[in-house]
Amino acid sequence: MLLDKLYKKDKLVYLGNYFGSNDGNLETIDELLRSRREIMSMPSVYMPEDFVYLRGAKEEMFSKLLQLQFAPNPGEVMDWLLDHGMGAVIEAYGTKAHVARAISREGTLSITRWTNGLRREIYNHAGHGDLLKHLRRAAFSRDGKLLFVHASVDTSRPLDMQKDQFWWDNGRFDEIDGPFSGFTKVIRGYDHSNGGLSLDRAHTATVDSGCGRGGDLSAVCFSAEGEVLDRITA
Repeated sequence: MLLDKLYKKDKLVYLGNYFGSNDGNLETIDELLRSRREIMSMPSVYMPEDFVYLRGAKEEMFSKLLQLQFAPNPGEVMDWLLDHGMGAVIEAYGTKAHVARAISREGTLSITRWTNGLRREIYNHAGHGDLLKHLRRAAFSRDGKLLFVHASVDTSRPLDMQKDQFWWDNGRFDEIDGPFSGFTKVIRGYDHSNGGLSLDRAHTATVDSGCGRGGDLSAVCFSAEGEVLDRITA
């Protein structure tokens, strides 16, 4: 469906949260990689830089998991990660959630051995490690009019001081009523309140129709000016 909509010079921006709380995590990453290969093989010339993959909240959690041995309170961190849906991701890469919880309480050496093994398991799945290693914090159009983020921005901070604001929804995204840091429109892919697609606001757009939470998966085509040209839902 998406392939039929692509035109030369289009760019694809994936807005994060490829991991979820249910089964299908490995298949989702595989599909991201497969579709990229298929698009790059099309007669229209697509280059690697035409694809952008943003880091979502789930991927940020996973990166923290891989650094668990450095946490001052690894057991508490693991509990929090499991409470926020990381169990399915951990199990997808070969460790039962209850085993991971136990390891997090065994000390630094045990945790380090486990996270190193987890990294090896990720790289055993072709392309997974490279994709996860090259996730972007945000993306913007060449002319500087459109900013793409996972969940939100803090309008009181400049762009280079956003830090974690990109992937933790601060609940104030819909309050943005003007340009931010020179960008005419900020486009995000995750709404914690699950409010659905929001595409008719002047300076913001939310491309989240509830996929993974009982809703659909949506893709939206924006013009260089931020106008909605097309959308598809699956």
